Amino acid sequence: MAEKKSGIRQFKPGDVLFNENDPAESLYIIQSGQIRLYRPKGRGFIDLAILRTGEVIGEMAYFDEKASRRSCSAAAIVTTEVIEISFKAFAKTMSGLNPWFKTIINTLADRLRKTNEKVKALESNSVGFGAGGKVGDYVFFHSTDIVKMLSSLYLVFKTHAEKKESHYEIHENKLKFYLLDVYNTNEVKWEEFKQLLRNEEMMEVGLDEDKLPKILKVKNVDAFRAMLVFFNTQRVTEDSKKLQISNKCQTFLKSILDQFVAKGVVEEKAEADLTAIIETYKEKNIPISDEDLIDAITAGICDDILVGAGNRLTTTVNYMKLKKLYPSIKMMNAVKKINESKTQ
Repeated sequence: MAEKKSGIRQFKPGDVLFNENDPAESLYIIQSGQIRLYRPKGRGFIDLAILRTGEVIGEMAYFDEKASRRSCSAAAIVTTEVIEISFKAFAKTMSGLNPWFKTIINTLADRLRKTNEKVKALESNSVGFGAGGKVGDYVFFHSTDIVKMLSSLYLVFKTHAEKKESHYEIHENKLKFYLLDVYNTNEVKWEEFKQLLRNEEMMEVGLDEDKLPKILKVKNVDAFRAMLVFFNTQRVTEDSKKLQISNKCQTFLKSILDQFVAKGVVEEKAEADLTAIIETYKEKNIPISDEDLIDAITAGICDDILVGAGNRLTTTVNYMKLKKLYPSIKMMNAVKKINESKTQ
């Protein structure tokens, strides 16, 4: 086996540094970003901690002579850069220290590892259990998680945010008081949700006075309230009656919105030229057809599709309803995508 090399490593969000039971051959110092530590549990996992800039990962395996494999898994939450130091290189540095120092560290490592074994037996609130105590389908973001986080965002931005020319902003520490201390939100879930908001362009993050990415910037605070109402309604609705919009249908609805904006539509209901949209998809080799609009028709956002002169396809769209619902649809599918990725 090739000797483990030291050096700088970069990881994208979701990239795994190592998995539980992998051979332990190096430690990591976080230069920038965030790393989550977790352990598999059934079809899900137990979140152990979030480590940030300046913290060290994987050093326990070096100090604990009984350990040759990782005791948990580690993955990047955001774009992260670490310095990887092989145990062989680290041993050269440690060789110059007094023997009693390593003895103390080994004792602490043994105690911590025993504590980890107790943690491994605990149940995570992210793991569901079905009949007979069997592990049910794993869900990372429960609807209650989304409701709590959207509630905090809306209330804190409404009461504490500073109004700028084009947006509202607050320091994340103020928001975390409500999220973590009041609502007892899992910090790992908040970090994932924050990244989701950034990916969906619903939030920007700027640097504070200490040059840390802690300033949260939002253009439309009321969108959080609309999404909060949507998710809370979905939460108490029977599964058969919940709104279901496929990703392709969402893409189609976005094209309809863009078409209406380009035409300057302001009416409550308006006619959408579906043929023009479908032709654009064909030019871009996007596999979407009029059949992908069925979810929106079922939800009452669009009327049945009509075939006119020259086989041109149109539909009457409840424009005001679509404008109101679209951010929630976008959020719903983004959450669904993350939940699906976490089960793999």
